[in-house]
Amino acid sequence: MNKKLITIFTVICTLFGLTVSAQKVNDVTTPLHLLQPDYPNPYGKPDPDDIIKTIDKIYNYLNESTPAKLQDKNTGEEITDFSKVDENTIFMPGDFRLNSYEWGVTYAGMLLASKTSGDPKYAAYTSERLNFMGKALDAFTKFEEQNPGAQYALYRSVHPHALDDCGAICAAMIKASNSGKAQNLDSRIKSYIDYISNKQFRFEDNTLARNRPQPNSLWLDDLFMSVPALAQMGSYSGDTKYFDDAVKQVIQFSNRMFNYEKGLYMHGWIMDMEEHPQFYWGRANGWAVMTLVELLEVLPEDYPERDKVLDLLKRHIKGLASYQDGTGFWHQLIDRNDTYLETSATAIYAYAIARAINRGYVDAKVYGPVACLAWNAVSTKVNEKGQVEGTCVGTGMGFDPAFYYYRPVNVFAAHGYGPVILAGAEMIELVKTHDIRINDSSLQFYTEKKE
Repeated sequence: MNKKLITIFTVICTLFGLTVSAQKVNDVTTPLHLLQPDYPNPYGKPDPDDIIKTIDKIYNYLNESTPAKLQDKNTGEEITDFSKVDENTIFMPGDFRLNSYEWGVTYAGMLLASKTSGDPKYAAYTSERLNFMGKALDAFTKFEEQNPGAQYALYRSVHPHALDDCGAICAAMIKASNSGKAQNLDSRIKSYIDYISNKQFRFEDNTLARNRPQPNSLWLDDLFMSVPALAQMGSYSGDTKYFDDAVKQVIQFSNRMFNYEKGLYMHGWIMDMEEHPQFYWGRANGWAVMTLVELLEVLPEDYPERDKVLDLLKRHIKGLASYQDGTGFWHQLIDRNDTYLETSATAIYAYAIARAINRGYVDAKVYGPVACLAWNAVSTKVNEKGQVEGTCVGTGMGFDPAFYYYRPVNVFAAHGYGPVILAGAEMIELVKTHDIRINDSSLQFYTEKKE
């Protein structure tokens, strides 16, 4: 018997007036159900103050490592006069890229963190960087007009070539504009929405697609790279055609890629394959479930096909919950327990499930403990520097298990930061508005909302 158990038994026996040396420790002499399990990660109700501390560590790290500045790539000098940008102008190097789709998620996460924590500094992070980016991209656009054919570092942010270049950033820009945290982004928003709506490759039925790694490929990731921006634009512009397109994408992707028996999405689908290999990659399922909650957030209550989106969300959350590991994490390939435990997917699920509970889409009693277990696991992956550990690097589409089993993990995989911030921010709301208690050693949700 280890020392920890001996100590516990001693305390219990003392409480019950038993003499340790004279009594056997068994079901008669000891209330064994009171023994504390040796959980690998924290178990129980997350503390809002602890959540904020975790978000703060990430914020401090990102605020220092991702400067919102321009510089000359040859001299290293900072450029403060944006009228002087040219082909040698770059973002000042940091640990991450301010204009990547991963950072679109981070900007949205910071906005939500301010809303649920009450601390304005997180939204200020997003406001400062999106306003800076808007001015920088406008300056590069003018530079290009004066220098036709010129190439420059931010060319793909001005001229998107893929949904990755614009979708998540566009959604964050609209959210920031709607909340008054960013200004003068309309020209960029319209440009990005125009790319998604009119320039991205589509199937004949208008499903958004790519031609890599095979002709006529569907990537589950592209739901998130398109639908939240379309949905936000529907709300922002008042034009329901964006809602129509967003819902069409969800339904048509799901018709091809959602496994109703498992409640999971396959990662990739190729038109000319007679059989469709089903690899349930963690983060792609994260992009899908986050897409569903983001769409429902702005889709009008009376929209004709809203019930289909909600049904998919409920089925997906049920499917995901059934595969959660006892540590609180999910695996890199969700249904293959010999793949590694992955942080970014777990964080996205924590966010999406908590938000679904907070919006009344799913039962808190059923899924609240799932979200808490997931957040408690994720919080252990934020190191003292504020870096997020255990995140799979950028990943294409594969049709063999080795491809997914051996994808590297890295603290500089930008995909982990926004999801962890989003998860923490939504968990603050969850624990503040629900009655959560330990009863007979297990975590229980007792009421949907506190009175």
